[in-house]
Amino acid sequence: MPTYEQVFENNQTWLNEKKRTNKDFFEELAKGQSPDYLYIGCSDSRVTAEDLMGAGPGEIFVHRNIANLVNATDLNVMSVINYAVRHLGVKHVIVCGHYGCGGVKAAMQPVDMGILNPWLRNIRDVYRLHKDELNAISDEGKRYDRLVELNVQEQCINVIKLASVQQEYSKKGFPTVHGWVFDIKTGRLIDLKLDFNKLLKDIQEIYYLGE
Repeated sequence: MPTYEQVFENNQTWLNEKKRTNKDFFEELAKGQSPDYLYIGCSDSRVTAEDLMGAGPGEIFVHRNIANLVNATDLNVMSVINYAVRHLGVKHVIVCGHYGCGGVKAAMQPVDMGILNPWLRNIRDVYRLHKDELNAISDEGKRYDRLVELNVQEQCINVIKLASVQQEYSKKGFPTVHGWVFDIKTGRLIDLKLDFNKLLKDIQEIYYLGE
């Protein structure tokens, strides 16, 4: 792990390399951004969007929080989604969880986590919704992994509930919403292959916010 001083040395090395391969790199970057992807991921230091997607600066709009939650009362994530969808015109919204997520594991334990309690309650609500399926899994590790996947699915549904997403999709045919899981043990990115159109149709019976 680099020391504090080495961080700035690394930055200089990085910018020198960028200029060597493209002398106009930073001038072009400063002109603005037009990413196709909004990535909503976990704050875990082991999981970085650009690395696992093989993307560079300007290609992904990123929001990260503990356990990749999309909570309607969190103005941070709501603002990010609104800006990405309405102003940047992203074509894909990705919610990406990861196996080994500390936030999901904490939500599985009947332990008082202090200030984290209201945040983790969102994951416990996912457990409640899928209690029968999860309790039928006897292996604790597999149950944990399945809750990671179900949490991603429910956060994708929370994205689809939003007026900005429904209205922009109705007008433009995008964005579509995807659920992914990153397997830290293997480095593999897994597409949960959620049926976006079916999810949208199912929730619009109650959450229709189109124009």
